[in-house]
Amino acid sequence: MIRFLINQELVTLSDSRADLTLLQFIREHRKLTGTKEGCAAGDCGACTLVLAELSEDGTAMHYRTVNSCITLMSAVQGKQLIAVEHLSTDGQLHPVQQALVDHHGSQCGFCTPGFIMSMFALYHNAQSPNRDDVLHALSGNLCRCTGYRPIIDATLAACEGEPNDIFKQREEETITRLKALNEQTEGPLGSSQLLMPTSREALATAIAQNPHAPLVAGCTDLGLTITQQLKDTDTLISLSGINALKGCTTLEHSLLIGAATALSDLTHPLLTQFPQLAEIITRFASLPIRNQATLGGNVANASPIGDMPPVLIALGAQLHIDNGSDVRIVPIKEFFTGYRTTTLKQGEWISAIEIPFLAPHNKLAAYKISKRMEDDISAVCAVFNITVVDGIVTRVQSGFGGVAATPATSDELEHALVGKTWCDAECLTIGKQILANAFTPIDDVRASAEYRNTVLSNLWHRFYLEHQAKGTIETRVVAQHA
Repeated sequence: MIRFLINQELVTLSDSRADLTLLQFIREHRKLTGTKEGCAAGDCGACTLVLAELSEDGTAMHYRTVNSCITLMSAVQGKQLIAVEHLSTDGQLHPVQQALVDHHGSQCGFCTPGFIMSMFALYHNAQSPNRDDVLHALSGNLCRCTGYRPIIDATLAACEGEPNDIFKQREEETITRLKALNEQTEGPLGSSQLLMPTSREALATAIAQNPHAPLVAGCTDLGLTITQQLKDTDTLISLSGINALKGCTTLEHSLLIGAATALSDLTHPLLTQFPQLAEIITRFASLPIRNQATLGGNVANASPIGDMPPVLIALGAQLHIDNGSDVRIVPIKEFFTGYRTTTLKQGEWISAIEIPFLAPHNKLAAYKISKRMEDDISAVCAVFNITVVDGIVTRVQSGFGGVAATPATSDELEHALVGKTWCDAECLTIGKQILANAFTPIDDVRASAEYRNTVLSNLWHRFYLEHQAKGTIETRVVAQHA
């Protein structure tokens, strides 16, 4: 069964379809129709709901926006589900609703409930956010009418001080109730179709008994087969109940990330160790997607345009692959075998991703080229990680997306540059020549093959210029072309 709160109402689902989405449940089963379906792909934000959950230490509440159109019911276990209907009380608008009225932030109103819920989450999660914080919080919501200025103004106004609403007033009561829900152990979690094992041994058993059932964590990719391709899924195995697959641990020489850890939960520990990844992390889809999408899922689906595999390849990450009895370690560089295929065997899953820390002499940068700055898929992703000791290149690691059938690297680039003097313009020229011809990408709606090859070459140029001592490269390039 699945146990959770809808606002303050305790709900227990003893059985549900494997592919029942949160949007379908809230609209069709509960008749709460303020939440809208727009794109059914996690792009527009009209379906945004908030899941309130216990903080890691169990003493506070954290509010997480999700795209309900591609979120399965397993995501609400032990949490509080909040829809736009729950915000106003006794005929009084919630502060974020009133702010949107006061700042004229709504016209047709179709997108408004989703914006309200994103504003509500920020209202509780941040005190006096700045404009960048607001843009970040609203990154998953699209508006076709007003333009965004009045919505941004409304959010800034509503979130000026500390939260003071019915949810804050009931916080202690809600914490107590959620703790009780999460401590209940009677009966298995999930349903006959939506399996929710709570240990690696139970997961291995579930896979053995249902060998063709997909594993699902955040569902931000698999959900599209349900909502866009209209495929019926009889059985799913959710990883959301296995705490051992979540969290980040700082080891002596590496960062160990549980495969079912949501991208938003690993952002702080990842950027603490690798601040150079800030742009690619914040441009990974939108905040509601990062609140659900997991690092393990982004790797396991083996998409050639996934944002994180090129990063992990360039960092020399290793995958911990489990089968319930044994764990084997596989360098991610060797994991992808073809388009959407990997070295995973039947009965195996990724349990963790281990990323070695950078050495003092490493130069790292990650670049994402897409048509939109946010909430878009890469046309080209390039990550460079080179080691320069006493001015000499001693190692080159790279990762690329959008240019081949799998996330890729370039061994030729490493072989050609190792031993070269980094500040010599020869490194720039060699790198550009190699990357202009290293791959045979396809033409598609995002970019032509020629464009991708040209961009890849130019990204190396950008990386080279950004990682030179000021004034050194300009002199050498001018001299070379004089």
